[in-house]
Amino acid sequence: MATNNQQQFSLLPKIINGGIAGIIGVSCVFPLDLVKTRLQNQTVGPKGEKMYSSMLDCFKKTYRAEGYFGMYRGSAVNILLITPEKAIKLAANDFFRHHLQTKDGKLPVPRQMLAGGLAGMFQIIVTTPMELLKIQLQDAGRIAGSKHESAMTIARRLVQKEGIAGLYRGIGATGARDVSFSVVYFPLFATLNDLGPRASSGASEAVFWWSFLSGCAAGSMAALSVNPLDVIKTRLQDLKRAQTNPYKGFADCAIKTMKEEGPRAFFKGGACRMMVIAPLFGIAQTVYFLGVAEALLSSLGVV
Repeated sequence: MATNNQQQFSLLPKIINGGIAGIIGVSCVFPLDLVKTRLQNQTVGPKGEKMYSSMLDCFKKTYRAEGYFGMYRGSAVNILLITPEKAIKLAANDFFRHHLQTKDGKLPVPRQMLAGGLAGMFQIIVTTPMELLKIQLQDAGRIAGSKHESAMTIARRLVQKEGIAGLYRGIGATGARDVSFSVVYFPLFATLNDLGPRASSGASEAVFWWSFLSGCAAGSMAALSVNPLDVIKTRLQDLKRAQTNPYKGFADCAIKTMKEEGPRAFFKGGACRMMVIAPLFGIAQTVYFLGVAEALLSSLGVV
């Protein structure tokens, strides 16, 4: 019984570490995330014309038109909700990995994938409204004449019009993306991390820099593999698009996108997404490695 209680209590620093990692990561890479959203949401004109020709072109035009702070449009809601989102994702994965171990303490790859998938499923409770609100704010500057509303104003209007379900528009696509991402990311990170050098003979953890690189590599590969799902999710959650060219659902969005823009459309913003996700998870593994929450709780006399 004591062992079980200790295991439950040990989740607290994991939750705090996840929150710290999320805030630091988002603060560092948010401009790239904004570029990714705008690239995924732009449509091709009848003659093949585009607002942005590339990631760099989008970055330059956005910075020129909206300035430094324009690159952080929507960051407040992201930073606010990334704490519970990352905390749930990372802590839930550790929780399920612990309980899915075999009797001899091993965790086969299929069970690692199951643990990751379950963690991804839990996080969409927070991820869906966070992404929905963030996308409206990020994409506002792309559309001429668009009002710059606050996240609270958008959320209030959605709830008044559609109820709480309004904040969960695109939850199916969000779940498909996040579950798939976690199924790929967590086993891949664990495998890469196990291959790395140890600080000392017999140490269970890889050295700091290897954990960071493993997080970056696994994050970027997982991000690219689920980018088509991210494109569909982003378009389903774009409220302005819904007013002019609405999709009936996940399948309808995928079919229309393929028909109108071809298969390359599903990899719009893919490079940006890899550049966003890689440091996010590299930083997350760094925070875990350094034991920031453990040191903080210890200094406060909690542990």
